[in-house]
Amino acid sequence: MSSEKPFGLVAKQKIQKGMTITREKIIPMEFDESRYDIVEVNVEIKDLDPVFHDYKIVNLSDLHLGQWLTAEYLEGVIDIVNRQEPDMVALTGDYVSYILDDVAEDLERCLSMIEVKDASLAVLGNHDHWNGADEIRQILKNAGIIDVSNDVYSISRDGEKEVANLHIAGVDSMKLNKEDIDAVMLKIPEHGPAIMLAHEPDFADIAATTGRFALQISGHSHGGQFIIPGLNTTILRSACSRKYPVGEYQVGDMVQYTSKGLGTNVFWLRINCAPEITIFKLKSPEVEEKDENNESMNINQTLSVNHSKKMFPTREDVDNFLNINDISEFIESKRKRIPVYVENKTDNIKENINEIPKYIENKTEEIKNNLKFN
Repeated sequence: MSSEKPFGLVAKQKIQKGMTITREKIIPMEFDESRYDIVEVNVEIKDLDPVFHDYKIVNLSDLHLGQWLTAEYLEGVIDIVNRQEPDMVALTGDYVSYILDDVAEDLERCLSMIEVKDASLAVLGNHDHWNGADEIRQILKNAGIIDVSNDVYSISRDGEKEVANLHIAGVDSMKLNKEDIDAVMLKIPEHGPAIMLAHEPDFADIAATTGRFALQISGHSHGGQFIIPGLNTTILRSACSRKYPVGEYQVGDMVQYTSKGLGTNVFWLRINCAPEITIFKLKSPEVEEKDENNESMNINQTLSVNHSKKMFPTREDVDNFLNINDISEFIESKRKRIPVYVENKTDNIKENINEIPKYIENKTEEIKNNLKFN
């Protein structure tokens, strides 16, 4: 399946080349940090050793380098990443759109600029397979990034009593049927909390079913590139990102987070959906509990209140918004209008046909007159 090219690939490549030629005329080319959403997500993870408390993972997804995202923009993004001083960087696929050759050197050079304490880990997305999975994997390797597609990478630190582990698993593209959760489950150690990297967010249903992962980090959807104000969700949902298109969800005992990504696909447009750099901070329940106890014992403590907006809808909110009965009624109302529309169009066509002889007669007279004049 991975060797299959998407429908109309050649046409899409031509469109991308054409748009790239005009890009500098229609898009400001200077990098502007204010255009990006830097989103912080705190995730409390059961059995996370205190030595990993506040462990920082920065996620970049859906670069689509060569379309709206230029090498200059990617350099600016990586500068933001490096300023966060991350313990780990997670890259969740789709590094290019439809053309790799034009941007391969820039992609490798920019990814090589990432500075990280432990490791930079990556999985592949559907576009990476369409452009050549082997070539993308080699670029990642040359840039010092570890591909964990259908694999596991473990991070170890010295705890108070013993060595503590945090396992980062990944799966290959679900859309192309390249994910292999069985291989992952065979490789992952029995003890120690685990995190899943998956390009397509709807893989969360499978990951959560294993009961092994506390968090899944994904992209793929681009947040739909259009977010409905107030609801903070999108109606533009592609395959494998229909259930969890943007933001944070609780899937069983696992947190699923879907980034809005950095680049765009097909059209260079985002409405109420800024490109995103996501910073995950892992929290140890043991440390959190100690901090709460210390605060309650401190008589002179200053009360600090976190006023956080509800940024993302619950599943119930989304289901209500996408109520199937409402959709059915909408479709039915449109269907009823079709006969009237066809009838009106037919009448217009008949009127135009009736005008044709008169039009020909007038044109004939006009031509005769011109001939006489000449």
